[in-house]
Amino acid sequence: MAATGAFPLPPTSPARSPIFRAEHFVWLTARVLEQRLFTHHFLNGGADPVETALDAYRNDDGGYGHALEPDLRGPVSQPLHTAHALRVLDAIGRCAGQRVERVCRYLTSVSTPEGALPAVEPSQRGYPAAPFVPVVDNPRGELLATGPVVGLLHRNEVWHAWLFRATDFCWQAVESLERSHPYEIEAAVAFLDSASDRPRAEAAADRLGRLVREHRLAVLDPDDLEAYPVAPGYAPREHHFPHDYASTPHSLARAWFTDDEMARSLDFLFGAQEEDGGWPVRWRQWAPGTALEARPMVTIAALRTLRAHGRTIG
Repeated sequence: MAATGAFPLPPTSPARSPIFRAEHFVWLTARVLEQRLFTHHFLNGGADPVETALDAYRNDDGGYGHALEPDLRGPVSQPLHTAHALRVLDAIGRCAGQRVERVCRYLTSVSTPEGALPAVEPSQRGYPAAPFVPVVDNPRGELLATGPVVGLLHRNEVWHAWLFRATDFCWQAVESLERSHPYEIEAAVAFLDSASDRPRAEAAADRLGRLVREHRLAVLDPDDLEAYPVAPGYAPREHHFPHDYASTPHSLARAWFTDDEMARSLDFLFGAQEEDGGWPVRWRQWAPGTALEARPMVTIAALRTLRAHGRTIG
């Protein structure tokens, strides 16, 4: 059988919509989990196949491992893997029941005394990991790891004893931020968007929005990327945009940006789809396999963001 060179879509294809091109990319490159997620979000697929695919990454301790988060390799459970699993369960409406109870027991077992989650536990040592995710003996709890998990569990009305301590930690961490970086701000927004004390969350978000603009942590003019600094330790051109902070129009971060700024941001996101149908990974790529596994995840997230903001994706 002759080679067809089918990786890029044929330029004469009658269906060149973003969703069609992304579907081609997902079937070509994605893990089973991302195939099932794409089908669920965009092709009317059910939740059960997604949950079944996710089970392959679950460990007996209630956490998740096996490179669910591609930048951490190996079988051991890690908070970052487990947070990823919770995002999947949230996306399919299954963030409840005994499965999440087991997850909360795992999170309790790895949290610090104040209820904060470290990004990586020492059990990762001996397995490959991204150089920007250091493995240390006594990791400290971080807003970066804790905020998104706590916010997601609150949004799904999960109640667990660990959440009381973890919530207090997140409030203290968010309200004491004076300098930060984009991923930490995103984690803070993920917490604030679902925090039960709405006036307190709105006040904290308003302060963070001023910090983001003052320190130029969001690219407001995509045509002039060089005018915006990249945070220390980030990859070259690893910029963040308004849509990264406000992935839906209901996020508190949406108020940080004008309609024109958000429109330019979404235009940039729409135009970032590459010829093969996928969106690029902007963070540092340290191994070929990890980048390949991450791109379908980034592609699904881009499509969901565009759709949430009312953009036509096909």
